[in-house]
This record gives sequence, structure tokens and C-alpha cells, in this order.
Amino acid sequence: MNPISRRSFLQRTALASAALGLPASSWSQVAGANNDIRMAVVGFHGRGKDHINSITKLKGVRLVALCDVDKNVLDKEAVGLKAGGIPVESYTDIRKLLENKNVDAISIATPNHWHALAAIWGIQAGKDVYVEKPVSHNIWEGGQIVAAARKYSKIVQCGTQARSSTAIKQAVEWVNQGHLGKIKIARGLCYKPRASIGKTSGAQPIPVGLDYDLWCGPAPKDPPHRNSAKFGSIHYEWHWFWAYGAGDLGNQGVHQMDVARWFLGEKTAAPKVISIGGRLGYQDDAETPNTLMAYHDYAKAPLIFEVRGLPEKAGSKQMDTYEGAGIGTIIECEGGRMVVSSNYGKASAFDNDGKEIKKFAGDENHFGNFIHAVRSRKVKDLNADILEGHISATLCHTANISYRVGAKHSPDEIREQIKGNSAATATFDRMAEHLAANNVDLKKNEATLGMHLTFDPAAEKFVDNSAANELVTRHYRKPFVVPEKV
Repeated sequence: MNPISRRSFLQRTALASAALGLPASSWSQVAGANNDIRMAVVGFHGRGKDHINSITKLKGVRLVALCDVDKNVLDKEAVGLKAGGIPVESYTDIRKLLENKNVDAISIATPNHWHALAAIWGIQAGKDVYVEKPVSHNIWEGGQIVAAARKYSKIVQCGTQARSSTAIKQAVEWVNQGHLGKIKIARGLCYKPRASIGKTSGAQPIPVGLDYDLWCGPAPKDPPHRNSAKFGSIHYEWHWFWAYGAGDLGNQGVHQMDVARWFLGEKTAAPKVISIGGRLGYQDDAETPNTLMAYHDYAKAPLIFEVRGLPEKAGSKQMDTYEGAGIGTIIECEGGRMVVSSNYGKASAFDNDGKEIKKFAGDENHFGNFIHAVRSRKVKDLNADILEGHISATLCHTANISYRVGAKHSPDEIREQIKGNSAATATFDRMAEHLAANNVDLKKNEATLGMHLTFDPAAEKFVDNSAANELVTRHYRKPFVVPEKV
């Protein structure tokens, strides 16, 4: 799809669908419309287990099928559900699942590289879709999910559950009423322990019972180079490899950046971005940075995200905090700050002296919101419509792309490049202090200075940077190809 038609299509369909809701006729396509909504969960070795638990507790919803490429995981869960009085059909191949006319909607909690294709296939098969964050593995395919959702009039919710927090919604409104003055910085944090995954001497064995061809799907079918003997390696360590994941920007950061963007009121990805960081403090087989700062240059105020996987200092089991938070979003304003912790049902406002001046509390069931919209057929009823998920995922991808096309530089060279930006410089200096406390000398182990990139949110392309634009999409492995025309 060329940039102009893509822009006009996404803008037109997003606005029309949100304003008017989906056609009433689309409800008749849902087999369980007048009774229970029949759902299937795709991928549940990790977050998908929470999907199962949430779905089975919803009134008017029945879990009828499971799909996972690991037969051991699949069989264990199916047996457990049956014992609890919830019989389900089991599938290892999502294509077979989607042929089942007795499934109205699917929830997807696979690794990132499967999110878009599974969602698009589901939409094309007539299902409504709940897809985990980040909704895509790359920028282009995220837009393809949005296009598919609008074309086929399907309800598609993103798993950024903070959007269903009534506390955050009220906090956003309160800040935008001017109670803390102008926003200076919207900052997200992921200070989360990430130990080395170790180094291997070569290709590792594939666990028995895992259909590795299906697991790889759209990604290259390369043998795993991570320790398969380590519990959960295949099912979790994929986060730290570019072929499958997006590091902690996509794993955790998408939540905080989504909240930060919500406070800023921005409806597109930032027009400029730069990232600085590296995989520092140890050497292992993983590729994504364990330490990173991403600077999204919005006109209203910058959105800064920080990743730290090392402890507060060498030998410690404690992680750093910033303004009392280790994982969360901090909206720094002229008259104080708003702190949203990783408990999305709470937010607190503080004045410039650190005194708490207002609390917000309350949460809504995110899956329940999805089901409500499935029944109403109104996109505007969704708290986290796929378009919102796509924009926030794009923030992850643009920041990672800046890093990936960057180069290593000394700390003095990095400071020289950002010296005109006080917020970026202060963030980098704190990062350097953190690394020094972990015995990382940036003069000997240089960090990567990402490229300053200019991004056109309408065209979803970088301006005059072919290297960065090569990472806007990927080469897909047949037959697992995200379609050009959805």
C-alpha cells in the first residue's frame, strides 16, 4: 500500500468506525450473538494463562478452544480445564482453529512475531480479536491489522490493559485541566532485573513436543541459539532477539509509553526519535539492549522511556527507582508530577515539594470491555482499540530502529550529540551513573548512540533514511506472510 492511500485509508476508516460504530449487520455474523460469546485462546505458556483465567470468569462468555504449538503446554491446560468442567477443543495450528465456525472471537498471547499474522488471519476468518501488546513485530504489519479490522468490521482490542483503568483516565483528565501546570516530560520506566541468558556454543536442541516450524511462523526458521535446557528459554527468552521480540521496550515499555502518550494527548507516533544504550554489564547470546533511553520528540513535551536491567549497583538484588517508581509512568509538570505505578488501578499527584495532593483509584475489566464492544459492535466502546495499540507499538519500533541503525560512541561523543537537550542529557547522565555503579566503564564498553530519525506518522516511513526504512517491515517466511492486501 503506497503512503498516500495508506494514510487516507487508515485515517478515514479509523474516524468513521470510531464515530459511528460498526455496521449492525456485522453482529449477525457472530454465531453466539444472542447467547454466549465463544472464545479461543492462542498461545498460553505465559500471559495467555491470564487470558484463560479472565475469560472463564466472564458472564456470557465460554472458552471453547485452545491453540498452542507446544503439545505439552496444550495438553496440560486442556486436561486441567476439562477437570474443572470446561471441555475445550485443542489445536496446534491456528489455521485449523480458525476454520471452526463455533468460535466467535480469539485472544492472542503468542510471541510478538506472531501477533499481526494471527490477528489478521482471525479477522479474515470472521472472528473478533483480542491481541496482546505490542500488537506487531514491526511498524508496517501493525497498520495492516488496523486496515483488516476496519475492512471486515471487526472488534479488535489491544492488551494494553492500563487503558481500562478508571484511575488513569481520571488522572489524565485532571492533569489536562491544568492542575499541575504544563507537562514538561512524560517519562516511562522499566527498571526490571534481567540477568544474562548465557552463551551457547552453537545450535541448541528443540524441546520435544514443540512444533518449531509453527513456532517460528513468519520469522526465519533458524535453530535456537539460547539455552534450551534452561526452563522457559524457548517460551520467554525470545523477547531478547530481534527476529521475535522487541526487548523490554515491547515487553514492558509499551504499557508505560501508551500511558504517557495518553497524558500527552498525542494521536500519532512522534515525528523524531533517538535511542541510546546497549547490552552492558555482561556478554550473552541475546541481542536487545538491557539498558536504554529512548527520546520521542513530541511538540507538546518529550516522551522519554528508560530501560534498566541491571541492579542499583553491583552485587545488589535491588533495582533503581526514579521519583519512587521502578516500573511506571511519571508525568513531570511545572507544578508537580503525576505518578502511575505498574498497578494500573492507582495514580497519585504530588506537588513540587513531594507532598501527595490527590489520589486516583479504580479499574475496569479489560477483557470485559472487549466483550462489551463485541456485543455492541461499536469501536468507540473499546478502551484500547487496535489503532491505539498500533500507535503505541510504533513508539517501541521507532525507538528500537534508532538503536539498531546506530553506532557505538564514547560518552563524551554522546554528550556532544545531545548537548542542546537538557532532558536527554540529564537522562543519559543518570544512565551513566547507574552503569558505573555496576562497574561498567562506558569509555571501555561504549554505548550505542542511535541515529536521530525523522518519522512521517502518516506515511509510516522514516524521512530520507533507507537503513531505518528497511526495518519498517520484514521478510516473511512462506506461507506465514502478512498480506499486502488484507
